[in-house]
Amino acid sequence: MRPFVHPYIPNSVPEIREAMLKELGIPGPEAIYAEIPERLRLERPLDLPDPIPGEMELKRHVEAILARNTTCEEYLSFLGGGCWQHYVPAVVDEIVNRSEYLTAYCGMNYSDLGKYQARFEFNSLMAELLEVDAVSEPIYDWGSVAGFSLRMAARITGRNEVLLPGSVCPQRLAQIRLLCQPEIMPNSVKIRTVDWDPESGRLDVADLKRRISKQTAAVYLENPAYLGFIEEQGEEISAVAHENGALLVAGVDPISLGVLKPPASYGADITCGDLQSLGIHMNCGGGQSGFIAFRDEETYVAECPLAIYSIMETTREGQYAFAEVRAERTSYGLRERGKDWVGTASGLWTIAAAVYLSLMGPQGMREIGRTILQNAGYAKKLLFGIKGVRLPLGSPTFKEFVVSFDAAGKSVAEINRGLLAAKIFGGRDIGAEFPQYGNCALYCVTEVHTREDLDRLADCLKEVLR
Repeated sequence: MRPFVHPYIPNSVPEIREAMLKELGIPGPEAIYAEIPERLRLERPLDLPDPIPGEMELKRHVEAILARNTTCEEYLSFLGGGCWQHYVPAVVDEIVNRSEYLTAYCGMNYSDLGKYQARFEFNSLMAELLEVDAVSEPIYDWGSVAGFSLRMAARITGRNEVLLPGSVCPQRLAQIRLLCQPEIMPNSVKIRTVDWDPESGRLDVADLKRRISKQTAAVYLENPAYLGFIEEQGEEISAVAHENGALLVAGVDPISLGVLKPPASYGADITCGDLQSLGIHMNCGGGQSGFIAFRDEETYVAECPLAIYSIMETTREGQYAFAEVRAERTSYGLRERGKDWVGTASGLWTIAAAVYLSLMGPQGMREIGRTILQNAGYAKKLLFGIKGVRLPLGSPTFKEFVVSFDAAGKSVAEINRGLLAAKIFGGRDIGAEFPQYGNCALYCVTEVHTREDLDRLADCLKEVLR
């Protein structure tokens, strides 16, 4: 029987396999896995279907799987909670799909193909938007960089405790806790929550003053918050943190910064967040990209675990080059001794965000921020007028807001099933996460929603609640 040769896997050709084994000086593939303990090995073949060698058949198979999905292009969506539907200009897709950028993997200077410069441009654009000096190479998502930022603050201050409001996204809080426990990395950081006001969403500054101590490395806040409200006490919270020798770490959705002050303006020492709102499509399992930003000070640069790209003069006068700053401090340079680990999982999104910000410019960012505020304000006015619907948070919000259906006589799950029948994705059910709001959902409204879309949502909700 002839051995199976996969059309996309060169190593499946017997002659090539033998040549590789000979070059390595080993008798067979099993020798490669010798260091893996027997107890960790699967002693049977994986339960997988037969391979599909034909390209046409494989394409049909994948398309059939994808056809099971219902997308936000087909249905009207009001889901948010950390991954939002924003418009992605066609030029962003055109550039990120160019072959020299597509993986955005950044190797050494001989293989960068302009990616170092693209990253420098991204850093410059983000730094201007955030009003900071240095911006890291993004990685994973908002939750991961929030955890890394708090660990970074602990290393800078030499303290082992951080305070954050109880209104933080529970999933993000779980990531922060995971990254700060000693089982993951050395030098654990204790996570403590501070009271907050459910009627306004604001952090309880009096409780913050009671809880902050000489062990507090940082106070963390998010603006806009997970529940959509705008924290208006940024300067006061910053003052409390700094008076007690702690840093202020702020999480931010960067698309809000055309209309809201950046965290650095009210005293944030470290800013983190996610790029997803800046020209990145919602993707199942992807599309997230968390960044860290801070002042250009040796202490901060030295303790940032992520890559940073900059421009510098070469040995030839007047000639400049783009390069990584102090690469030896990252896990690529320190390996297992690294402060935290880094990777290239979201390098492509630096290109997308840079193109998006270049296209929008300051005026475009102001316009999109105002549009989102106006759309969300109109949506709240419509929903507030529906019998059985209440808006429990009185504070100003950006693009997301909590809707209570306590008086509606139906659960959020029932309401969302009714909306789904009308080809609408309703708000995220957060009743279990924030029981103080009762039977409630988090709705998200952005620039993609037209007046007709919002009128349709209100009409369908009236019908479902009838």
